Amino acid sequence: MEKSFKVWAYKEGELPIFHGGPMNNIYSSEGQIMDEIESQKSRFLAQNPEEALVFFLPVSVVSIRHYLYRSHADYDRRIIQDVVTDYIGVLSHKYPYWNRSSGADHFFVSCHDWAPDVTATNPKLYEHFIRVLCNANSSEGFRPERDVSLPELNIPYEHLGPPLIGQPPENRSILAFFAGGSHGQVRKYLFEIWDGKDEEIQVFKYLPKTLNYTELMGRAKFCLCPSGWEVASPRIVESISSGCVPVIVSDHYVLPFSDVLDWSKFSVHVPVKKIPEIKKILEGVGIDEYIKMQKMVMKVQRHFIIHRPSRAYDLIDMVLHSVWLRRLNVKLS
Repeated sequence: MEKSFKVWAYKEGELPIFHGGPMNNIYSSEGQIMDEIESQKSRFLAQNPEEALVFFLPVSVVSIRHYLYRSHADYDRRIIQDVVTDYIGVLSHKYPYWNRSSGADHFFVSCHDWAPDVTATNPKLYEHFIRVLCNANSSEGFRPERDVSLPELNIPYEHLGPPLIGQPPENRSILAFFAGGSHGQVRKYLFEIWDGKDEEIQVFKYLPKTLNYTELMGRAKFCLCPSGWEVASPRIVESISSGCVPVIVSDHYVLPFSDVLDWSKFSVHVPVKKIPEIKKILEGVGIDEYIKMQKMVMKVQRHFIIHRPSRAYDLIDMVLHSVWLRRLNVKLS
């Protein structure tokens, strides 16, 4: 990959819709990767389209939502769909690259919940197109053999991710921890069963000001990562960064980098229907097994960190590696 993988980012389009995305907060994966791909410092940047292995559509779904919608309550997806479809029309008329592969060597990146809807307007056009999505829901059309699951990060300003805490197992006195808003049915069910109900399963809808969120993650053996409005959650990356074994409370979520990472070695999956059994499930993890899992969490931390410019095996490198794996299956006509 290091020698052969080159990305050509199309130059067409103008800010703020194209060539830029959010660099901080909940959608920051989108903007950071877009910026890295188009940076002259990127080791993957192709100098001309003829040397490219894949082609990048530098369109930001977050920016379209922010700049082209009349109100926050406007949920008409057709604007997003039309912008991206029209952009592909321009590119396919001007260059031969989309048509020769039917879009199979093209990709875009988005962490917005609406991003999967971009391709809904014309399934035939997007049949082979690689979608790099935070909202990687297999029950809503996400195809792991074609699409790439993008980790969701909540990056604060002037930082590139949550701090690496890495408390050893002996300093972790809390069995499980979660604090967050009541977003979606999964969390509502979690709060119904566990909010304030158990000292070992510490679940908070709103964390009291006397408690520190990061400190509690650093003291917990397991960190609950329930889905919000959609399947992905930044708490998975926060958990890994804290050296806390993530507990994936979700159905149909295709986990990032599953091509190369065995999530069963460093996380626990709890189906939504088994939320009442969380304590029993976690208590069933023996101490030796837990220590092995926690050590693996520490080892995979480097895959969930963003560096600028990107470094080998960091989050951006891993995402592009996932794109590369899918590109290997494409034969150009």
